[in-house]
Amino acid sequence: MRIITRKFLDEAKKTHPKARASLDHWHRITRAAKWQNLVQTRETFGHADQVTVKSNRTVTVFNITNDFRLITAIHYNRQEIFTMRFLTHADYSKNKWKSSL
Repeated sequence: MRIITRKFLDEAKKTHPKARASLDHWHRITRAAKWQNLVQTRETFGHADQVTVKSNRTVTVFNITNDFRLITAIHYNRQEIFTMRFLTHADYSKNKWKSSL
């Protein structure tokens, strides 16, 4: 998968150093993946969930430790994954992010 963008992940690691190792792991595994659908994504990351946001688009949410959530848009047909938000679990649970996507 082509991850767009690495810079986003680097900024998340600076803001949340506790997530550094887990984000590096996610990046390494995801970059090598050739997922075609959510089922295959879940074979790698069993906690991946699809969520419909206000715009009626579907995003995929990854648990990055129990403390953080990475919100992405996966385009399986183009083998691209867009990083959209990196939130603490507390901010994620408020669901305000859904209305901004």
